[in-house]
Amino acid sequence: MRKLVAAFFASLDGVIQAPGGPEEDPTGGFAHGGWSFHHWDGVMEEHMGESFSRPFDLLLGRRTYDIFAAHWPYTDEEPAGLFNNITKYVATSEAGPLAWQNSVKLEGDVPAAVARLKQGDGPDLLTQGSAVLVRSLLAAGLVDELSLMIFPVLLGRGKRWHGEDVEAGEWEMLSSRTSTTGVILSRYRPKGPVTTGSFAHSEPSAAERARRAKMEAGTW
Repeated sequence: MRKLVAAFFASLDGVIQAPGGPEEDPTGGFAHGGWSFHHWDGVMEEHMGESFSRPFDLLLGRRTYDIFAAHWPYTDEEPAGLFNNITKYVATSEAGPLAWQNSVKLEGDVPAAVARLKQGDGPDLLTQGSAVLVRSLLAAGLVDELSLMIFPVLLGRGKRWHGEDVEAGEWEMLSSRTSTTGVILSRYRPKGPVTTGSFAHSEPSAAERARRAKMEAGTW
């Protein structure tokens, strides 16, 4: 069975839109494209190298695919050779062929298609960006690992990697380190259902009972 790893450059408030430059994705009036650029350092380079050192195929949403397909075939910088040669699975409803070599359209319902891919033989599936795609995969419980690079910046608006329909659950940290520029590099895997408890007193105070009564009445 293939593992699905969802990887993101994310702000502190979960925005993943256009980390690489102003022209990458200005949709919705996003004005902060390139927000990751000045935080890059050797620790992050090493982290990315480790991420790409294990065999994988890319799993991309259509917009991220378009960004990658307009860049990686036209440069010699790493990891261009790797990205050009591996298989790219693409979630898209657009007609016509995919021009980037070794690109394959996902047919039919996307989460179902990804579930079938995971059941087959082959290397791990690695997403990059692809907010709409990954939100649907998180909601379907198909993500086996989160690889987050969390940058010390608040963006306020923009495309986020998580939505309210995400499958609830606890995640176990596999590793974590911090770059010299304050970027948190962490990996997580699903641990199980959310476990809850309470710090409340066993016998609520009169004020607490009144507060709960207001909640029940819808006046809190």
